[in-house]
Amino acid sequence: MVFPDRSAAGRMLGERLAQYANEKPLLVLALPRGGVPVAFEIATALHAPLDVFLVRKLGFPGQEELAIGAIASGGARLLNAAIIRSLHLPSQQVEAITEHETKELERREHLYRGGRAVLNIDGHTVILVDDGIATGSSMRVAVTALRQKNPRKMVIAIPVAPFTICKQLRQEVDTVVCLSTPPDFYAVGEWYREFSQVSDATVRELLDRANSQLE
Repeated sequence: MVFPDRSAAGRMLGERLAQYANEKPLLVLALPRGGVPVAFEIATALHAPLDVFLVRKLGFPGQEELAIGAIASGGARLLNAAIIRSLHLPSQQVEAITEHETKELERREHLYRGGRAVLNIDGHTVILVDDGIATGSSMRVAVTALRQKNPRKMVIAIPVAPFTICKQLRQEVDTVVCLSTPPDFYAVGEWYREFSQVSDATVRELLDRANSQLE
């Protein structure tokens, strides 16, 4: 299955998640930036509030695509000890990378949310959304961080991901809803006809629109 764009994928997920419209309190959380257009359609379909939950990869200096771990909103951090050992990366450098990415995460949270307070998660059914999953590392750190905030139920909703990743994530949350699990998976973008970068302005606009609909 190739999706026209993120919004179309979100509408399809919204239909699959219709049963959750009756679960109160309910919250839709998007992993920015690509997850926001998908989550906007889900939140609209379920008449639920929408917020962002940020995750930042901790990249090896000079090879930022090589992740040594990740951090998430609220201060959660997961480190890949095996990679750190293999790279002989000293703990001081790991902490410096973490500090740098934490500042960027906080900057983006302020940018996206403005003066709006973080929405409460305690006791909520949380639907965690991205535009797709390749390795699952960002989603896992988000799940770990969210678990510390005492949600009643956690649901992962994604348009596309490898079957093995979905199987692993089903052991970590209550439900995983994935529209497509292609056998040959290389990158999320290959499963969309339109996959342009989502701007910060678009993230803010969709957050404002979603929550103004509930007022």
